[in-house]
Amino acid sequence: MDGDAEGIVVFSIDTNEYAADFPKSDWEYLQRGVMIEFTKYGLIYFDEDNPELALVRRGP
Repeated sequence: MDGDAEGIVVFSIDTNEYAADFPKSDWEYLQRGVMIEFTKYGLIYFDEDNPELALVRRGP
């Protein structure tokens, strides 16, 4: 991925956290992982750790 690509985690199955626009019932079939909405690329699902990703800040 591009080093300047920023995104927002829209859900984490592992921590059972889902944004309002991404209800658990629509995504829990994936069983694990996170979905990130990148400004540059759109939605990308990760089912395991990716060393190219870095948490920049946490939301409220």
